[in-house]
Amino acid sequence: MNRTLGRSGIEVSAIGLGCWAIGGPHARNGNPVGWGVVNDEQSIAALRRGYELGCTFYDTADVYGCGHSEKILAEALGNVRDNIVIATKAGYTYNEESREAPGSDGSPDYIRQCCEASLRRLKTDYIDLYQFHLGGHPLEQAEEVRDVFDELVKAGKVRTIGWSTDDPERSELFAQSPNCTAIQQAFNVFGGNEATLAVCEKYNLASVLRGPLGMGMLTGKFSSETKLADDDVRRGWNFKEGGQADRLKQVDALRQVLTEDGRTLAQGALCWLMARSQQMVPIPGFKTVEQVEENLGALNFGPLSDAQMAQVEQILGRAN
Repeated sequence: MNRTLGRSGIEVSAIGLGCWAIGGPHARNGNPVGWGVVNDEQSIAALRRGYELGCTFYDTADVYGCGHSEKILAEALGNVRDNIVIATKAGYTYNEESREAPGSDGSPDYIRQCCEASLRRLKTDYIDLYQFHLGGHPLEQAEEVRDVFDELVKAGKVRTIGWSTDDPERSELFAQSPNCTAIQQAFNVFGGNEATLAVCEKYNLASVLRGPLGMGMLTGKFSSETKLADDDVRRGWNFKEGGQADRLKQVDALRQVLTEDGRTLAQGALCWLMARSQQMVPIPGFKTVEQVEENLGALNFGPLSDAQMAQVEQILGRAN
């Protein structure tokens, strides 16, 4: 099952793979912003299994593992480079050796430098979708950012561009470039910015979805007793009270409808997104072959039915 990546005409699998977690540990000013320790051999096996199962869209960023995610992606799938669509991002500063990502830089010179470094690590001479990573970058400076991304397209180093932002006004500005084909935003069954999705639908841009499984909440693997590792970006989550505890209750309420027809909970959450909008391309993260198989298995079921979608809205109190 494929979808077109916005107005680019590029065909991608309806579900991609998000490569943040396989970058491994990295930190910002001493605070972990990765997903903990990873096994590179396992990551490579998972990426190759994804390709075997028909995944053609892989989303990474230079800052994921401070370059490590891009290197692993190249090692795993370099031999099928022309059969896949690679999305990466620029905007955060990082040190490959120390695995520290201290800040951000949206200047044109830095973006050019990041593009060259990503091409080197990915062992390719072009990036299919190059995205600006700084979602809250000042709007008054965004036009010069867009211009340098357009310059990279003109130079033949990038095929299409996008912005990873949940903000509709910023999305609208990037959409004015004929090279823009995607906006990456946070969206899942629990919600997302509808106005940003509306910009994607207005301009026929792909809505590339980070957090499609709620950073793991929609997999059903968490309980009130869960405690996450100290090197996990989610380490502060509290499943006994507050937001995560409330999410656990919502997951329990949604379980029956999302797992109908033989789907797992995660597959049901992805099938909800497939039904929500034709523009959406979810990119669930992974660390193992089994997670890739489960996530891409959602393609075998397809979108939820209208009746199931209505039931989800009713359960979450969003029905009209």
